[in-house]
Amino acid sequence: MKLADDFYQRIQDRVRARLAEDELDGLIVTVPGDVAYLIGFFYAVTERPVYLWFGRDGSRFALLPELDAEYAAAQGVHADIRTYFEYPGVRTPEQHLADELAKSGTPLARIGVSSALTIGAQAALVDALPSSSFIRTRILSDLRLRKEPEEIELHRQAADVCDEMLGAGRALIEAALRSGGPLPTEGELARAVIGFGTDRMYERYSHVIYTTKLAGGLVYAGPNAARPHGLPSRRRLEIGDTLILSLGAAVGSRFVESERTFVIGEPSAAQRAYFDVALRAQEIGTQAMTVGRTCASVNTECLDVIRDAGLGGYIRHRQGHGIGIAQHEAPWVEDGDPTVLAPGMILSSEPGIYIPGHAGYRISDSVLVTADGPQRLTRYPRTLEENTIA
Repeated sequence: MKLADDFYQRIQDRVRARLAEDELDGLIVTVPGDVAYLIGFFYAVTERPVYLWFGRDGSRFALLPELDAEYAAAQGVHADIRTYFEYPGVRTPEQHLADELAKSGTPLARIGVSSALTIGAQAALVDALPSSSFIRTRILSDLRLRKEPEEIELHRQAADVCDEMLGAGRALIEAALRSGGPLPTEGELARAVIGFGTDRMYERYSHVIYTTKLAGGLVYAGPNAARPHGLPSRRRLEIGDTLILSLGAAVGSRFVESERTFVIGEPSAAQRAYFDVALRAQEIGTQAMTVGRTCASVNTECLDVIRDAGLGGYIRHRQGHGIGIAQHEAPWVEDGDPTVLAPGMILSSEPGIYIPGHAGYRISDSVLVTADGPQRLTRYPRTLEENTIA
């Protein structure tokens, strides 16, 4: 999926306005997500850097390794294309960047850079442009907080794919139960749902682009589910397991997450109790995502549900985070983030509880903040009754 020219024109106009406001001559962009956001160039990240120059005077060009130039042109990127041959090169990419800037005659006294610029990259830029001052700026990260209508539509389409992936994972388990054969391993289930989601993308879209991945999945069952960021293992699912399917998908590199907790077989009293707390926390935390609230206050209200149930010792992470071109991006729904929620933000709502030796319980939706209240983009059923695999 490609966004229309008008989207990029609006974004670039806003960037120029911010450059003027902050008295910056231009912006050097290196973060792949920022490059994609500003000019629509999606590329494989390697050791070869991509530098996007965006000047307040209207100059703009992307300096790319030569082997990426044809692909960039095919994508119709919204900037001129300049190239260097290889990395590290007799002349470094940063020296090539300085050469191109010198040709344009662009003022270079004050240049904005992202806070994500590495120390090494900044040192190379200082060496290549010794008369310039480099100023850390949040211009692009601020703009990316609130999604444009066209982006929201891509998030909605990704949510549909993500929910279908949950259904496909459940169907695989149910088919194994019906056959009387062995249940899949965590790794087999992860591969199946990721493959399903990726195939869906190529079936539906003629132009597939992404900054990191089209579809992803983490599968945790039984005691492994108590490790929030563990990788799927060779452990085979068992009747009686608590199972977390943690899935993500991206359309036009606009991500969503949809995570559900399932129980295979009749739930025990303990499974019912833990699930109920996780579900209530997720519901209260989601409904708290309203315009004017701070991320910190929403997180506190959500996680207090778990603490009030006497399970605070099983909290391992915040309620959620922003989602956009990156699967994890600002704002952060955590006690340390004072960001005020505004219409157009998309956040994950994913409180969890993790009981060592037993299992974990996490339910996650991707939530759009609107003037009329929070709106779940992911809609797969959430209750224990609906997610018990008989």
